[in-house]
Amino acid sequence: MRSDIQPYELSFSSKEAAEKAGIATPTVRKYAQILEKNGYEFLKEGDRRIFVQSDIDVLVSLRDTDMPLEDAAKECATQQKERLIGSTEIEVAVPDTYSNNNSNLPQDPNQLKEMFSFLANELAATREINVQLTNDMAHLKTTVSRLQQDHHDLGAHIRNSAQKTQLKIEKLAEQERTHYETMLEEEKQKNENLQKEIQALREEQSQVWRSQSEFNRRIEATVDKQPKAPWGKFLSIFRK
Repeated sequence: MRSDIQPYELSFSSKEAAEKAGIATPTVRKYAQILEKNGYEFLKEGDRRIFVQSDIDVLVSLRDTDMPLEDAAKECATQQKERLIGSTEIEVAVPDTYSNNNSNLPQDPNQLKEMFSFLANELAATREINVQLTNDMAHLKTTVSRLQQDHHDLGAHIRNSAQKTQLKIEKLAEQERTHYETMLEEEKQKNENLQKEIQALREEQSQVWRSQSEFNRRIEATVDKQPKAPWGKFLSIFRK
């Protein structure tokens, strides 16, 4: 058990230690594992490491060292062991109130009060972190759900727009085809009507010519039946 922890000393989570040391949270975990492998001790609450200022100083030294990490971690572990020799062990864990062996508890009421105050603050901070993490997870789930819904809506909108556009194109093509066929039929009808009019004019002209020829023949026949008159010679000039 760590015996260099002071009653009033602040403790930090891995994320807070990373911020203070100026490194990433995964790097904190990596350094801590190397330190523990070489004999360094961290204060723990279950499986969770609790960092104090001396631990953060060690993390900074590993961050800035030019030595291999293993050698630097071994040196930090040795220095910690030397620092802990002769120190008075102070229990910074929730005591078992149902245990009959309370010889490790401070006997001074003020020290007990300070210890419980420290633990209460730590517990409150832990609860606050848990609440924040719960809220962050809920917010993240809501955001992911909203993004998924937006993606679904966007995909549906694109598909609907594509279908509408395709229908419009097909409708316009059909209208153009119908319009072209209508114009073609109208032109064909106009051409047929024009041919009929031309044929009618030709027949009418032929009829006029035939009537005129028949009229001329009747005149000539009538004139031929009449006695010769002086003016008959005059008319004969037009018949030549």
